[in-house]
Amino acid sequence: QVQLVESGGGLVQAGGSLRLSCAASGRPFTVGWFRQAPGKEREFVAAISGNTGITYYTDSVKGRSTISRDNAKNLVNLQMNSLKPEDTAVYYCAAATRITVRPPDYSYWGQGTQVTVSS
Repeated sequence: QVQLVESGGGLVQAGGSLRLSCAASGRPFTVGWFRQAPGKEREFVAAISGNTGITYYTDSVKGRSTISRDNAKNLVNLQMNSLKPEDTAVYYCAAATRITVRPPDYSYWGQGTQVTVSS
């Protein structure tokens, strides 16, 4: 059984930083971060593969965010810098068998954590 629990969300001013963490139980697999703002569809943010450590980012966060995994602690972290008001959303981590940007390809999801960036 795969369980995912996010933490690290909060309120931050524009230009600030946050680190989101996803505690992931179970075997190594690809972990992706998604976000959903009110009235918008869930969108892909970043992902890291379980075996190779290959990473992939959506263009809007590339250069501002870093996804990494700490296998000893079963954590996948998303460090987000230079945050903008448009980054405001509920952030979810999810597990899949391969790197993909499509939400339906992820079989397991966490409950989400709110990130609010004030201008």
